[in-house]
Amino acid sequence: MLDKRKIRLMTKAAIYEKRYGEEDLKINSYYQKDYASLNTWITLIWISIGFCLTAALLFLCFGETVVEGITIMKLLILLIIAAGIYLSLLIIYGIGAGIFYKRKHIQAKQRVKKYVRDLSRLEKMNSKKEKNRP
Repeated sequence: MLDKRKIRLMTKAAIYEKRYGEEDLKINSYYQKDYASLNTWITLIWISIGFCLTAALLFLCFGETVVEGITIMKLLILLIIAAGIYLSLLIIYGIGAGIFYKRKHIQAKQRVKKYVRDLSRLEKMNSKKEKNRP
């Protein structure tokens, strides 16, 4: 006779493994602070690369008009504005990435905890079934 609870738990575990399993176990292998810090640093590095590429592209497009009437004071103001934009991007994305990756780690940890609990229930059901067999 089929046990409906056992089938439900097995189905739930299989769906979890297919949808989240590998990624969640990889995320859960890190401490929350380490995972969030590592991915925040990676985000900040990519933001820096993107900012440099965007600045280079803007310079290629509008560089001639900017350089025509440049003075030291205008160059200094331009550099201060660019540095301000860069720092504000780093701060905004750094805070956002930190919050995002902490939340992602917490959610993965909760899903892994439910998965392990379901597996232990399945194991208990199997051990009970084996004890009842003659």
